Amino acid sequence: MSTVTQPAPAGPTPADVIPHSRAEFVRRFGQGEFGSLRVIIILAVIWAIFQAAESRFLTSVNLVNLTLQIAAVGTISVGVVLVLLLGEIDLSVGIVSGLCAAVMAVLNVKHGWPGPLAVLAGVVVGTAIGTFQGTVFTRFGIPSFVVTLAGLLGWAGVLLWVLGSTGTVNISDSFIVNLAGTFFDDVTGWGIGLVAVAAFAATTLNGRRRRVAAGLEAPPAAAIGLRIAVVAVAMAATIAIVNADRGLPLALVILVGFVLLFQWITTRTRFGRYIYAVGGNIEAARRAGIPVDKVRIAVFALSSTMAACGGVLAASRLLAVNQSSGGSDLLLLAIAGPVIAGTSLFGGRGTVWSALLGSLVIGSISNGMDLLALPSEDKFMVTGAVLLLAVIIDAITGSKRRQAGRV
Repeated sequence: MSTVTQPAPAGPTPADVIPHSRAEFVRRFGQGEFGSLRVIIILAVIWAIFQAAESRFLTSVNLVNLTLQIAAVGTISVGVVLVLLLGEIDLSVGIVSGLCAAVMAVLNVKHGWPGPLAVLAGVVVGTAIGTFQGTVFTRFGIPSFVVTLAGLLGWAGVLLWVLGSTGTVNISDSFIVNLAGTFFDDVTGWGIGLVAVAAFAATTLNGRRRRVAAGLEAPPAAAIGLRIAVVAVAMAATIAIVNADRGLPLALVILVGFVLLFQWITTRTRFGRYIYAVGGNIEAARRAGIPVDKVRIAVFALSSTMAACGGVLAASRLLAVNQSSGGSDLLLLAIAGPVIAGTSLFGGRGTVWSALLGSLVIGSISNGMDLLALPSEDKFMVTGAVLLLAVIIDAITGSKRRQAGRV
């Protein structure tokens, strides 16, 4: 019996490659990859809807206001992302931000502490709170949501005690007020934007060079160039818009600075790799020799530290701290943003950039509804629905990835 040997295919034709590439893109997009692209699409739709409903939405005045509004929430979200990467949750970040802002305000206004020292004291209190909660969670094996839920209630009582009978503390210290009240002039704004783009380009190109030198797969040079060009265009548009109003806000620079710092920590340091490893598979991380307990405590300490920084920015913008500071929908917004932007509630997946992108999405929704003068009940329902939708999408994409892994 003779065997006929079929000639090996010469390779896929261009017609074969294009459909395959599209299918691959759709498959990976459905599994939760290209998270930034998904967020940008969502943001474009949101902005188009609100601009159609209210012509003031995309004006430079409102967009600068939007950046000021998201600065505090985004800063808190940076810490929330770290906790989510562990597969845990911190329900106390909202009230911790209010408590730390109250400590800062009382020390500055009632006890005469200089602004910088009062801010530092508030941040240190946040670090201490996070270390305490992380230690209780780790040492006693209590679920993080239980520990931080108790913190949400307990720290609210401490907030009332710190404020005392006055209830509200008005802030006038120039250092504290200028954190949210400083706007750079046009030339300085363009200079900061240029430095930011140059730093991004240098970091991206260096990362590709290191991967090539190590013999690892690296993205094509054209893709890197496109990524840098997109960031440059986005930065130029941002600077042009804010310069048309009051200028580049210091609060936005602080937020982006935190994002860049923690993005570097999570992607370029051993501690960052530990966070992803613990969130991906805690037992495997423990067997690999990773100090799981220390990583968890450190992450909760950082979460509350960033909550304190967010509280300081919020107090600077509002020029006061009161009994409702850190309350209302702040906790919901701080958690919803990163989840909407692709950070998984189940741990091990996400980036710190989701804090910035997510806060921009959730802040745009809140800002748009304020411009439309929607009642509070509608705002709460819409925000809750957006969070629920984001969680459902996260669960679906996670299921698709697990199914793909079994194929």
